[in-house]
Amino acid sequence: MNRGFLPISKEDLRERNIEQLDFVYIIGDAYVDHPSFGHAIISRVLEANGYTVGIISQPDWKTVESIDVLGQPRLAFLVSAGNMDSMVNHYSVSKRRRETDAYTPGGESGKRPDYATVVYCNLIRRKYKNVPIIIGGIEASLRRMAHYDYWSDKFKRSILLDSGADLISYGMGEKSIVEIADALATGIAAKDITFVAGTVYKTKDCGSIYDGITLPSYEEMKADKLHYAESFAIQHENTDPFNSKCLIEPYPNNVYVVQNPPQTPLTQEEMDKIYALPYMRTYHPSYEEKGGVPAIQEIKFSLISNRGCFGACNFCALTFHQGRIIQTRSHESILEEAKLLTQDPDFKGYIHDVGGPTANFRQPACEKQLTCGACKNKQCLFPAPCKNLKADHTDYLELLRKLRAVPKVKKVFVRSGIRFDYLLADPDTSFFRELVEHHISGQLKVAPEHISNKVLLHMGKPGSEVYFRFVKEYKRMNQKLGKDQYLVPYLMSSHPGCGLQEAVELAEYLRDIGYMPEQVQDFYPTPSTVSTVMYYTGMDPRNMEPVYVCKNPHEKAMQRALIQYRNPKNYELVREALIKAGREDLIGFDKKCLIRPARGYATPAAAKKPTVSKPLKKKTIRNIHKKKKRGEK
Repeated sequence: MNRGFLPISKEDLRERNIEQLDFVYIIGDAYVDHPSFGHAIISRVLEANGYTVGIISQPDWKTVESIDVLGQPRLAFLVSAGNMDSMVNHYSVSKRRRETDAYTPGGESGKRPDYATVVYCNLIRRKYKNVPIIIGGIEASLRRMAHYDYWSDKFKRSILLDSGADLISYGMGEKSIVEIADALATGIAAKDITFVAGTVYKTKDCGSIYDGITLPSYEEMKADKLHYAESFAIQHENTDPFNSKCLIEPYPNNVYVVQNPPQTPLTQEEMDKIYALPYMRTYHPSYEEKGGVPAIQEIKFSLISNRGCFGACNFCALTFHQGRIIQTRSHESILEEAKLLTQDPDFKGYIHDVGGPTANFRQPACEKQLTCGACKNKQCLFPAPCKNLKADHTDYLELLRKLRAVPKVKKVFVRSGIRFDYLLADPDTSFFRELVEHHISGQLKVAPEHISNKVLLHMGKPGSEVYFRFVKEYKRMNQKLGKDQYLVPYLMSSHPGCGLQEAVELAEYLRDIGYMPEQVQDFYPTPSTVSTVMYYTGMDPRNMEPVYVCKNPHEKAMQRALIQYRNPKNYELVREALIKAGREDLIGFDKKCLIRPARGYATPAAAKKPTVSKPLKKKTIRNIHKKKKRGEK
């Protein structure tokens, strides 16, 4: 097995005596050979299974020659937009172009096109009409069926159709990509690969599909948003490999897009093998002159311990991408990687993170998930922890203790998300105590997201009383250990269900705790989340009930300003929001008020209260009489 970087040029192929690559992988990110990057994992997995792979990173999408630098692959082109959806990578929630790109050498923006997967595939088709194209990554995964696209404000077809690709490998894809490669290598045509779990294909004949579910057609969903909400509800119930069915989405001209059930979860042994592959663990040296790739700084000294998330927040796409069943690496695998980190000349003794989508999930939510799958119509933590939930931090705590004992390691931090409701559900407080004692760098970031229970209900988050309890316990634990560490809450404005009244409720909470966030995240409608469906349809797909949706840019600005009401730049927006919400009682000089009145503006209390002169003091009256006798004014 090759111990260097994968080939990126014809010269690299000659050095390796490769006449023709099995796969050419076109990616929207810089080439970073690290297991935090999807293209690195898929390439190394294919290599471990005997296939050759070359990388074309960020090709010039305006010229066909840019995708031909490694020649025609023997089996297929692989295409991924990168670690992020290209539109999220390019634009803020206000649709302003971002100035930097952490996944590009030197942080330079504009090195990939909008809708990169579609553009790259169309470029390939201009040069190679019949070479199979397999698309994957977060962009392809979350656009695999018809979906609402926030940036164009349109309802779009499956990316499989718009890209002209043959297959989508959705989710993490290690198992499905090997099955696809083996099928292609044995001479099976791409159009006939309809049997691989974790894939989406197109067909004109659904006769061979057993026990599938036919979704509303694309034309029906485009004409009536309610049909899309109904379709998404079915999709949301079929994201589990053990109990999902094939989903069939009809299109005009008798074309059907078919989603097979997801690939089965990786075993611990399979996870260990994937993370033990010979990654170079950094960016390609050709980027050095531009200062490298900024994204490496966030993950260079961090350890991935798990995948999946049974938290299932409505605004998060993890349910559709990694699934709800937790998959973990063994302690031995993680410790071996930790030892590699300590050998890096830049290592200063600090492991920046040990986690995954949710750091303190190190096992399935309950024992039945690995045999029966996750429940279709119930969630593990929402609205309250399921009675079958197994809240146990024993394994994670043992792992952290072992990492703290690794030679050259001074401190092990936990910076990826801590699910505080899961932490509180654990009757043993050992992990909580050691988290506070050993694994926080002055402040712990958590994600209550909001305080209004009405909004939290639409977010799929626990009620505010759970967060308040956590805050209380966190302070108590710090006091017990003689620590002075803070909580930094992540908060979101303008989520479906949040109006000005709820935004004011959040502002009042921030007033009471004396905290103003430096940054506020507006709700971002990314493809394939429950919250995005609410945003687009105005309906909650879980119960088909109407939901208030803030789409007006000015109201969104007011909601955001309320969270940062102390910032003088936000004064006018905050004042306007309070008046519109009928909360002028929060404008004044009382300690409960958020802002003071504007100059020349009377508070409601002042306007209602008649002006009464104060009685003069006796001494003052005597002085007035004396002045009058002397003839003074």
